[in-house]
Amino acid sequence: MATAARKAPAKSKSDGKSGLSAPKPAEFTKDEELAAYRHMLLIRRFEEKAGQLYGMGFIGGFCHLYIGQEAVVTGMKMALIDGDQMITAYRDHGHMLAMELSPRGVMAELTGRRGGLSRGKGGSMHMFSKEKHFYGGHGIVGAQVSLGTGLAFANRYRDNNNVSLTYFGDGAANQGQVYESFNMASLWKLPVIYIIENNRYAMGTSVSRSSAETNFSHRGASFKIPGIQVDGMDVRAVKAAADQATEWCRAGNGPIILEMQTYRYRGHSMSDPAKYRSKEEVQKMRSDHDPIEQVKARLMEKKWATEDELKTIDKEVRDIVADAAEFAQNDAEPDPSELWTDIVL
Repeated sequence: MATAARKAPAKSKSDGKSGLSAPKPAEFTKDEELAAYRHMLLIRRFEEKAGQLYGMGFIGGFCHLYIGQEAVVTGMKMALIDGDQMITAYRDHGHMLAMELSPRGVMAELTGRRGGLSRGKGGSMHMFSKEKHFYGGHGIVGAQVSLGTGLAFANRYRDNNNVSLTYFGDGAANQGQVYESFNMASLWKLPVIYIIENNRYAMGTSVSRSSAETNFSHRGASFKIPGIQVDGMDVRAVKAAADQATEWCRAGNGPIILEMQTYRYRGHSMSDPAKYRSKEEVQKMRSDHDPIEQVKARLMEKKWATEDELKTIDKEVRDIVADAAEFAQNDAEPDPSELWTDIVL
């Protein structure tokens, strides 16, 4: 297979430990700002609706919402080329929407219907799309890190210039298989970006109580993996870091870690009342750092969009989500014979 020419990675000032530092936030064009606004708003409105359907009993089992973290997956997706893969943990709805999977298919999977991406068998945590290079949705903490490293191994073996985006959280960063994967990826210079979504709480335990090293960009130091801390609430900062990281990997330099400093507004899952933090803490993040409101403010400040135009976008997004919810509530349930498909005997 013919491959694109590999470029030397962009040089950055050293942070004294990893060898790289965060680049300046990207300068977005009007179209890029509007696209980021629309994509993040779709994730936000979709998750709000999913929370409502869960409360109404249409969604069973576990359900982990991505509200507040939308800039991470949106900015990363903007740096990808065709064939790049994405794999993540169980807080995965936003990742699927970012990879342009059908809102109907995602919502129908949440409600366990035939039209779901996994035909109703995977639920919230286990959806896949080989066509869109999305490899899950994984319920076991940290399990996807080894799998994402395997995807990178396949890319290296095939010499296809593609990169594996492997997401995990601050809690999963303490799992043993993560460091086994780091060692393999560094040893064989695999093209994988380890994206640690540090939303400050692993279930209900704060990072300061559970992690001896709270700067997660340093977690790969003993494996010679460089890392960058990124403002995960600013989609421009994420995009700039994503460009640098993908360039690093495509140049044959091996793995890199991006610590996305972000925040989830809701509990760990729908069953979590999140009493381990104050309402004031959450409100301050919403008022000072909300990723969608930041883009909205820039669009209006630069006169790239009016209040009415942004309301129109919001209505269009709400209509897409309402259609997905309507489909998901009325689609047929899987045929009983579906129990025997996708099984190796």
